[in-house]
Amino acid sequence: MKSICFLFQVHQPFRFRKYRFFDIGNDHYYYDDYANDTILQRIAANCYLPANKILLELCEKYNGDFKVAFSISGTALEQFELYAPEVIQSFHALAKTGCVEFLSGTFSHSLASLSDKKIFEEQAFLHSKKIIGLFGQKPTVFANTEMIYSDEIGEQVAAMGFKGMITEGAKHILGWKSPNYVYVNAINPKLKILMRNFKLSDDLTFRFSNKAWSEFPLTADKFVDWIEQIDEKNEVINLFLNYETFGEIQKKETGIFDFLRYFPQKVLESEKLKFSKPEEVIKEFQPISAVHVPLPVSWADEERDLSAWLGNYLQKEAFEKLTEMNRYMESCEDEEIRKDWNYLQAGDHFYYMSTKYFNDGQVHRFFNPYCSPYEAFINYMNVLSDFKLRLNLIFEDDNISREIESYKEAILRKDKELKKLKAELSRLKKTNSKQVKK
Repeated sequence: MKSICFLFQVHQPFRFRKYRFFDIGNDHYYYDDYANDTILQRIAANCYLPANKILLELCEKYNGDFKVAFSISGTALEQFELYAPEVIQSFHALAKTGCVEFLSGTFSHSLASLSDKKIFEEQAFLHSKKIIGLFGQKPTVFANTEMIYSDEIGEQVAAMGFKGMITEGAKHILGWKSPNYVYVNAINPKLKILMRNFKLSDDLTFRFSNKAWSEFPLTADKFVDWIEQIDEKNEVINLFLNYETFGEIQKKETGIFDFLRYFPQKVLESEKLKFSKPEEVIKEFQPISAVHVPLPVSWADEERDLSAWLGNYLQKEAFEKLTEMNRYMESCEDEEIRKDWNYLQAGDHFYYMSTKYFNDGQVHRFFNPYCSPYEAFINYMNVLSDFKLRLNLIFEDDNISREIESYKEAILRKDKELKKLKAELSRLKKTNSKQVKK
């Protein structure tokens, strides 16, 4: 009997206000409270609350046979506490059913696993502590930011005490192998690896309402039939979705909530399928082999690599400047500084700087509050410069002062480049307009 592992990612970053060059050193509050509040309220109404209500009904209706798992970032949980406590209450109700598992991850949905082992471990500890405090569960399975994984990252996750980890079943990693089995980390085989079935997961997230898709409309019957037709030797189907698929990415009018309501019924009517939580999967199934991932993979974009966050010089420069502060933060005990430090680490800030186009670019623009990646870069670097000034006051380090000056120079340089690009874009638009008229 095949197990279906139904997992959801929930994340919200603390978005920055428009932080200008002249705010540096004068105003240390970085956040757009109005945007954070209104966006969260909208998504809570469209997605979190109605979807949680349906899941609770399903858990109670099927008396423990329907099971799901959540990867909820610490920053999302903090925003629920600030702006929508009723969402926290609805997750509490789900936790009490015993049918829901909460995974651990990085507290602020950060890229710390790529830069600093100590910071990464601290982020994981803070997140697990938050989950234990809110839901009374100690996570045993880890879901890194955007499912970023490599052999070395997995080795560290195992050293932290986690039993399993989930990542993308990328074709360039698995080759001819199927994602529908349990694997182990190539360095430490004690860590079991679950691979996301990206084809079936993306059918729901991205193709569900696409009328040009050959499989439209996608019904619960059809979806379950596809899963049943997968070779019976396959053991587990990991469906990992952005939770906002329900009601936000796929609007209520598409029928996505009807799908969520009837999918479990069709699965549980089948004699070939059942639902399992990740912790149950890693206990029940024996791994078939190690999976070798020498370079990091993620679930983002067509490449399934790190290019969504570190694919251009803007992103790399901003990330490099952020990681340079790691050595100071290890000994910093100021609560406000540490809070801002956590929020600065969110991978979203680098995602906003992406210069990708075509299909991937559409996805990046969907979540992006900035008009351009250059605007995102300048805003982030302004905030980072002010943050460095505050560190300088604590540590009184001349090196920090010099670095701040270099930040300011970089921002001014990028601002000039942005003006040139805007002028060139305006020129190209005028040229194109003249050609169209001819």
